[in-house]
Amino acid sequence: MPFLPVKFDLQKRVKLAQGLWILYWLSVAAGALLLGLGVFFKVELRKRSELMDQSESHLLPNLLILAGLLACALNAFGGKVCHDSLDPLKYSKWKPGLRRFLLLCCAFNALLLLLALLCFLLQFAVYLTLSRGLKNSIRFYKDTDTPGRCFMKRTLDLTQIEFRCCGNVNFRDWFEVQWISNRYLDMSDGQVKDRVLSNVDGKFLMDSVPFSCCNPGSPRPCIQHHLTNNSAHYDYDHRVEELNIWTRGCREALFSYFSGLMTGVGVLVAATVLLQCADMAGLKYLSTALETMSDPENPECESEGWLLEKSVKETLVETLAKIKTLGKSNHVQEGDQEGQA
Repeated sequence: MPFLPVKFDLQKRVKLAQGLWILYWLSVAAGALLLGLGVFFKVELRKRSELMDQSESHLLPNLLILAGLLACALNAFGGKVCHDSLDPLKYSKWKPGLRRFLLLCCAFNALLLLLALLCFLLQFAVYLTLSRGLKNSIRFYKDTDTPGRCFMKRTLDLTQIEFRCCGNVNFRDWFEVQWISNRYLDMSDGQVKDRVLSNVDGKFLMDSVPFSCCNPGSPRPCIQHHLTNNSAHYDYDHRVEELNIWTRGCREALFSYFSGLMTGVGVLVAATVLLQCADMAGLKYLSTALETMSDPENPECESEGWLLEKSVKETLVETLAKIKTLGKSNHVQEGDQEGQA
């Protein structure tokens, strides 16, 4: 007995074909959106590659671009089939390949499910890459004369301004590195010399942050030097006062941005999977309804459509039996080849 059978007449078949045509072109639009998001995600990773220590993975955006292209192609073809389904002459040329097309759609849905899963699983890898990359970026902030690091200062400053963040974990990360180049330090100054000699590895460390950490929305002029010295500023206590610099770290800010983007893409991919399943179910009903017409020359006759020719249990048993048969035939072929050798 067929699984979920439905009776169709001419009016129902026409409505199903028209509805499916619209649904397929909605799926084409979803595929174009996936393609656009893949390109956007790839560009964003390229823009932040310096902050990720050049070790970011482009697997997800590449798969998104591939999935978008495939979705556009498959659903455009499905829309064409639905458009031609009510013309027996045009439909006859698509009929032999519909089974293969539905199997291809099943494989494509499996790819989309893998893609949706990767959108959530790869977020941890992005977090680790950002943590390591930002730590190195802060170290190389002062190396404006070193080839390959000339624009690190500009990139990090623009990132801190754009994402309203400071440092890797927080603003105190700047206290642990020398972020001012030696070319801008007066080594004849006694205070500078004492600070260099007293700090670890001869670095010029201080409790200051770059200007890009300043919060322009603060009513008080930016305090970016001597942040932990209460006596250096009037009416100031760093332990209780809200500092007028960004307190959120750039790792948290960038990860929040990328994880939000990846989560949104994952939800869109999952919605596309549901849309593809609806397309496949509708096309299966339409194809079976056209094949079971009692009088193909009379378009007014009734027919029956279904999702599966047999029940779910019988279909699974048959599929497993076919798989076992294929496995046995492969073993027999291998045995014959060994015997001939």
